[in-house]
Amino acid sequence: MLTLLWKRHGLFITIGIICILVNRQGLGPLWYAGVTLLLAGELMRWTLSRSQRPPQQQTPVAVEVPVTGRWQALNGPGTKVPSHTHSHAQTYAIDLTYHPPGEVSPAFRRLWPLGRRPRHYPAFGRSILAPGDGVVVATADRQRDHLSRTSLPGYAYLYLEGFIRSLGWRRHLWGNYVILELDQGVYAGFAHLRRGSLRVAVGDRVSKGQELAECGNSGNSSEPHLHFQLMNGPDSEVARGLPFEWRYLDDDRTEHTGVPKDATYFTPSPG
Repeated sequence: MLTLLWKRHGLFITIGIICILVNRQGLGPLWYAGVTLLLAGELMRWTLSRSQRPPQQQTPVAVEVPVTGRWQALNGPGTKVPSHTHSHAQTYAIDLTYHPPGEVSPAFRRLWPLGRRPRHYPAFGRSILAPGDGVVVATADRQRDHLSRTSLPGYAYLYLEGFIRSLGWRRHLWGNYVILELDQGVYAGFAHLRRGSLRVAVGDRVSKGQELAECGNSGNSSEPHLHFQLMNGPDSEVARGLPFEWRYLDDDRTEHTGVPKDATYFTPSPG
C-alpha cells in the first residue's frame, strides 16, 4: 500500500505546484499547503528511486541484440553506471540509434529547424526484435510520434517536457512500449516505439528474434531511437535494473561480448 502511494508522487508534486502558482495571498495557507505537498512528493520520489538501486557486482544476463543492422550505442552502461538513473529501473538501460552505411541522420542545429518529423531519421520504423524466448506482459500503443528535439530550443523543451512526463504514468515517459518476461526469469523493456506498430499483445508467447514492434519517437525522446533495459520485475516504477550482455561486432568486424561504449557503432554478431 505504501509503495502504491509512493508511485503517485507525481500527483503530490503537481498539486503542490498548482497551489503555489494560483496562490495570491502571500505566505498563507494555500502557499504552505503547496510547499508541503511539493516537498512530500519530492521526498517520495527520492525514496522510491533510492529503493531501486540494484546490488553491485551482479552477473550480466546474456540476451540477443534486439535489432538488426548498424546501430550506435548512447547513454549505456558500457560507459557509466547508472547509465540513465535508478528511477524506472534504468540503471543499466541503453539507447540505440540506427546508422546504416551511406545514410546520414539529420544533424543537430542550434536554432533552426526546431525539430524534424520522425520519418527523416533512419531509425524510424526499424524492426524491434525479441532478445530471447518469453511472454508479453505489458504493452502501450497510443502515444503519438512527435517531432525531434534536435536544436537548442528543442532540447530546452525536452528537459521541461521530461520533468512533466516524469510526474505521470509509465506511458508518459516511455511512450509506446513492450515488456517481456524472458525465460531466464528477467523482464525486458522496450520504449519509444512507433504508434500502431505493435505486432504482439499481452499474453502472447514470442520466440527469440521475433518482431515485436517498430522503432519510433514516442514518449520522452529527442529523436527516433530504441530504449532497452532489463529488470527484475514487470513494473519499472518499483523494479530494479539488471545488467545484460550482447555479442556484437564493431566497425572493424571485431567480436565483443558485453555492452558497447557510448558512441560505438556496432552490428549484432551473426553467431
